[in-house]
Amino acid sequence: MRFSNTRLFPLVLMLALALLTFYLERAVREEEPHAPLRRHDPDYTVSNFLTTTYSRDGVAEAVMSATRMVHYPDDDSTELLAPRMVQTRPAEPRITLSAERGALSRDGEEVFLYDNVVLVREAMAERPEARLSTSFLHIVRDRSLVRTDREVTIVEDRSSLSGRGMEYNTESRQFTLNAEVRGRFEPKKGP
Repeated sequence: MRFSNTRLFPLVLMLALALLTFYLERAVREEEPHAPLRRHDPDYTVSNFLTTTYSRDGVAEAVMSATRMVHYPDDDSTELLAPRMVQTRPAEPRITLSAERGALSRDGEEVFLYDNVVLVREAMAERPEARLSTSFLHIVRDRSLVRTDREVTIVEDRSSLSGRGMEYNTESRQFTLNAEVRGRFEPKKGP
């Protein structure tokens, strides 16, 4: 079989166009950004946010509030400005927790509090008020855990305890300070 120029020219032209298309497609793909950047813009903002958690009996157990709550859809994160939590359980002292800012996990079961975190347990019966302060606190609600890896100070009456890293289980009432533990315990003054 003999090829003539008139039969070979269209095949060479199509091959050249295919190679040119392949080259241009590669060149354009390399110039495009690899993945489009997703913007971190809020989809909603709530001012003076307030939510209440109830027991199975319908009794209010905890109230969480914030000056502002902002939700971001790109990573499903929620940020809180001036969060405050108040826990009121029957036969237990009232616990108030506040911070300058905070964040919630996607499912709302974890709370992260940052900057000037203060937890106050009100006085009850024979126990004076207790105050815990730290720069970060992580609350895992479904496991009843409160923890931090930062410096923490606890003051009760004229006694104090401090250290780096803490974990407290609210169900078992087990409290652990991890490192650099220091304490000052003064006896109560008699009547």
